[in-house]
Parts: sequence; structure tokens; C-alpha cells
Amino acid sequence: MNCELIPAIDIIDGQCVRLTKGDYGQKTVYSSSPVEVAKNFERLGFRRLHVVDLDGAKSKHVVNTATLRAITEATSLVVDFGGGIKSDDDLRQAFDCGAAMVTIGSVAVTHPQLMEQWIATYGADSIILGADVRDGRLSINGWLEDSDTDVFDFIRHYNALGIRRVLCTDIAKDGTLAGPSIALYRQIMAAFPDLHLIASGGVSCDNDLLRLDEAGIPAVVFGKAFYEGRVTVKMKNER
Repeated sequence: MNCELIPAIDIIDGQCVRLTKGDYGQKTVYSSSPVEVAKNFERLGFRRLHVVDLDGAKSKHVVNTATLRAITEATSLVVDFGGGIKSDDDLRQAFDCGAAMVTIGSVAVTHPQLMEQWIATYGADSIILGADVRDGRLSINGWLEDSDTDVFDFIRHYNALGIRRVLCTDIAKDGTLAGPSIALYRQIMAAFPDLHLIASGGVSCDNDLLRLDEAGIPAVVFGKAFYEGRVTVKMKNER
């Protein structure tokens, strides 16, 4: 496989959880120790990790930085961190706690000048653009609010500023195990062939990963499918 496989840890109250379609009322707790989950991913041969502070996304400021620091100190995983990064202080905390990259979504929609300042200060390679999509429009603040911003216009703006990594989540698919939105990802890659697109949402099995790979998608984030034993370790080790 050429598609980069990136496991995800979503955190609420210091626990490893998954939501369904971003609904905080549909929460499944998979572990009380995100650090142990991260260490297991490293043992299995993964090199990257996507960490989401769901408390932070809802609170509009980072919350679970202690857990982030514990993960980065306990493993050598290259961690990107998102959720609740709304200010210079939030961003500094994420990097200070060991994040190699940050995922920014809401601020990029609501405060583009601040996002542009961060790109200039930290470099485009340190920032992943979070494009959380519902019916072609972006959702923000833990997917609790919908915007009028079109996903293609959004990516086009930041791609012109040097952003190459884009994490695109189809909210309708996230946590559903219903299969990824390959048609949407194909459209994005056709429009922006230089992107390192990271697909997210809906992965249910090894075949979904193969389909993303065959579609030429550079990377995929997955969580629930792994936690429920639907994605095999053999798939990862063959990469």
C-alpha cells in the first residue's frame, strides 16, 4: 500500500473515545488510558498518530494537553493534534506538549487572518488544514456549528498560501463504519493534485483502505474500525 495509515485517538475526559457523526451524545469509550493505546499503536509499527481533543473542540480552547504531553513523552510517534486550537496560547501549548503538527479547522474558517499569521510564523509544513464537511459545507467548533463556506473554495485559499496537508472528514460518515467518501476525495484530488490529502470518516474494514489506496488518496485516518477489530494489523505491517 502507498496510502499512509494513521490511527486516531479522540479524547474526552482523558479517555479514548469515538463519536458517531460527531454527536457527543453517541460516545463509545474504548480505553481509560490514551497513552497505553498510543504505545500499542507504536508496538504495532505505526509511526504517525492523529490526536483529537474533543473536550477542546467543544470548549473552544485546548483542554487535554496533559494527555498529549504524556503520549509524546511515552512514544516516538509523530503526533498531530487538533481540537480547540483557537488562540496563540492554544497553539503554543500544543507544540510545547510535543505535537509535531497541529490540525486547524474552525479558526481557518472564522478567522482567516489569524490562520494566515500562524502559517507565516510556524510554516505551512507544521499545519494540517482541517476540512470537516457536511453536505459540501464546512462545520466548525466540534461540528456543532455549520458554516456557509464551500470546501473547495476553502482548500483553494489555503493551498495558495502553501498548505499541502488537508485532513478532510465527511461528518455524515464519521464513526458509522459505512465506508469512506471516496467520490468526494477523488474530486478534491482532481482539483488539487499537489495535496497530501488525509481522508477521514467511515472506514470499516481492510477493503476500504485498499479502495482509498487504489483511488490514489495519500493518507487515511481511522479509529473505530481498528478499535472494533475490523482493520487488521497484517494490513499495516505489509505497507
